[in-house]
Formats: sequence, C-alpha cells, structure tokens
Amino acid sequence: MASDRKPAIKDFLHMNGGNGEFSYAINSSNQESLIRKVHPILKEIIKGIANDPDGFPPCFHIADLGCSSGPNTLFFVSNIMEEVHEVCKEKKLKPPQFQVFLNDLFGNDFNTLFGSLPTFYAKRNKDNEENFGRCFISAVPGSFYGRLFPDQSIHFFHSSGCLHWLSQVPKDIENNGLNVFMAKTSPPNVFEMYKMQFQNDFTAFLESRSKEIIRGGHMLLTFGGRSNVDPYCNNSHVNLWELFTRSLADMVKEGIVTESQIAAFNVPTYNPYKDEVRDLVHIQGSFSLDTLDTFEVNWYTDDTDDDHGNVKARNQQSLGKRAAKMIRAGSEPMLITYFGSSAMDLIFQKFEKYMDEHLANTEETKPLLIVISLTKK
Repeated sequence: MASDRKPAIKDFLHMNGGNGEFSYAINSSNQESLIRKVHPILKEIIKGIANDPDGFPPCFHIADLGCSSGPNTLFFVSNIMEEVHEVCKEKKLKPPQFQVFLNDLFGNDFNTLFGSLPTFYAKRNKDNEENFGRCFISAVPGSFYGRLFPDQSIHFFHSSGCLHWLSQVPKDIENNGLNVFMAKTSPPNVFEMYKMQFQNDFTAFLESRSKEIIRGGHMLLTFGGRSNVDPYCNNSHVNLWELFTRSLADMVKEGIVTESQIAAFNVPTYNPYKDEVRDLVHIQGSFSLDTLDTFEVNWYTDDTDDDHGNVKARNQQSLGKRAAKMIRAGSEPMLITYFGSSAMDLIFQKFEKYMDEHLANTEETKPLLIVISLTKK
C-alpha cells in the first residue's frame, strides 16, 4: 500500500464495474437466482398492499439498497412493476406511477447502470400497455447504514445479497495474525468483534429505515447467513476465505505480497445465524417480522434457477474458476486497495487451484441465504 492510512470501506467496497470478464455484470447469475427465489414473497407483499383499504399510492416509492450495476438491478425493478401491474389489472385498479431509487456506495458503477436505462424503458414500453404506470429512476449514493431519504417517504425497501457486508472492519482484531477472516485458528475475540459489528450495523440499518419508511410500508431483504449457531459451520464462508489466505501465503513465499499487508487486511463481512436476525429485529422494535426463511444457492456452480425452480446449466467451466471469478467480481476493488492491481491475476489463479482441490475432496457445500420480510409498525 502506498500509504499507512487505514482505508475506509466506503472508498473501496463495490463490485467490479463495466462488462468485462471479471465484472459483476457478467458474473452475477447466482445473484439473479436470489431474486427469483424470493419472488413468491414479493408477490404476496404486493397482493397485501393491493388488498389494503388505502391500496397503492398515486406514486409508489421503491428503494433498492446495494443495487450494484449489473442486469439484476433492473431485473428486480421490472419484477416489482410487473407484479403491481398484474394485481392492478386483476382488481381493476389504476396502476400507480413508480419512483425508483437505486442506492449503492459512491464507487458503484452508476454510469453503466444509467447506460442500460434506455433499453429498459424501450422494452417496458414495447411489452406493456399504455396505461402501465410511468417509471422514474434515479440514483441515491451513500451507505445504507445511515440515512438516505426524508422521513416517511418510501413505501417499499428491497436489498439482495448486501447486508452481510459490514460498515467497517471490526475493531480490536489486530491479534488475528495472518488470517483474513474469522478462521478456526483465530483468537476467540475475533468472532465476538465480528458479531458485535454486525449487530451494530444491522440495528443502524433498521433505525434508519424505520424513519424513512411509511407506516405499514414493507421491506424485503436477502443476505448471507449460516445454518446454525457455530460460526465455523460449512456454509459460513470460513472455508472460502481460508483458501484465499493460503493463496496469499504462497505469494508471501514468492515475494509478491508481504506478511504486513496480509496482517492489515480482514474481510468486512459476517454471515449471521437466523436467530441473531430475529432477535435484532425484535429488540429494535420498529418492524413486525412477517417472514424469516433460509435457502441454499448453487453458489460455486455456473447454474441458476428459472422461475419454476429448475436448474439451468450455463457452461462447463470448473467450479474453482467459477468461484474465483465470482469472488473477484465482488471483491477486487477491496483487494487492490490492500495488495495492488498487479497481484490480482496470480492471487485468483492460486485461489482457483485451491478451490478446485477443495471441492474435489469434499462434498460441495451450498452457502445459505436468509430472507426476511418486514412491515413498519
């Protein structure tokens, strides 16, 4: 690193932009699966709003938090508009207009996202009737762990695959040595500090949204979790980052990165157990918890699920290569901050090799996702 200043997460935590080989746009089919899997919950929320005595407002305000810049952002926007349109058609209601706010950190590739809007608008106008509610899309950059919108201005919040990312690296984990995450060899305080940081962040998220959402407004949130209370269970991503640590250790031996660079780096992410999430919602107190569920995803395969839950194979690249490209698309800006751009190709070549070896000798573990739907009291 060129400076001893500790980098701020808001400066580097964003997906790879553009449409290149390692971009999020190209390597996000699994995130598309997340949106498809929670679609039945979205449908029920929209039906519930339509059945409410007040129904839809003249302009339905929607915010997508952690939108990134690939096709999944507008895929979700299209889904929610279609569901509103369908229920309005069924009940012979006038469709609302839509004000959609796309939020992510300042480094997000909003330019690519905006560049895709003309195609989105053209397809929508072609596929739908003229009386379909008009849509206005704008960006709201900033951290969703703080305030983003005026009081009681949003009707529906959505976030997919984001809330396991923390607002900062947990404090007081300098004793984590050359581990880059909560490793099985980490001191006990490391897990406790990661857990505390998630609790603080998730509570801050709920506090901010509770002020911005209308009474009776809804949130649909999907994020990484784990299957049981053990922080080192197989679907907690611990194995993934331990393999990444091995890749970095190889590069220390080769003189490409230093031990001090590794010691300065810890991955700012935490996958909670569902009971932790339930408890935090209840303690914060502003929302009723309508749904709390978990599901597995085909994270390291190059498959996705269609609308009926059927797996569609995309191509035959190795699982290690698939995993490496996914992790690179989602973390390369962060890793460049700590290790430099020249090290990226070699880091991920090594990670690909270790991942292939790991998956060849162990049963593939599908990471777990938590989905919750909430209503403002």
